[in-house]
Amino acid sequence: MKCFALTGIGPQVIRELQEGKARTLELQSTHNVVTLAGIPAGSLVFMTAVDMEDLSPGDSGIIVEIIAVSITMKRIMEYAQGLHYEERERMSARIKVKCAGSSTVKSVTFEGMIQPITVEVLKSACYHAG
Repeated sequence: MKCFALTGIGPQVIRELQEGKARTLELQSTHNVVTLAGIPAGSLVFMTAVDMEDLSPGDSGIIVEIIAVSITMKRIMEYAQGLHYEERERMSARIKVKCAGSSTVKSVTFEGMIQPITVEVLKSACYHAG
């Protein structure tokens, strides 16, 4: 299955999602925000703790279903010594997701910072004896 990838996600967040609970996350990494900018609710996305630069075949992660997406711009004003101020903007993406299963990367397509990372993943199977 081919899908977009969200990288550099904290391992604790991935563990919580694997427990089956839906979670809302705020992502600020440029490549993750770019990836989420064009994804509608209901889409499946690969999520991993591996950094964008290090993502390669064999890396593990989870497939999540996007329940809701919100892209926002925050404006920050900093004042120093009463006369000088600095204005900055920060774009972030808030997403609500739930885990759909574990998976492993088969191949990675990365076309630059302003394009989403596309991965082909294999759904992992877990068998329990008993």
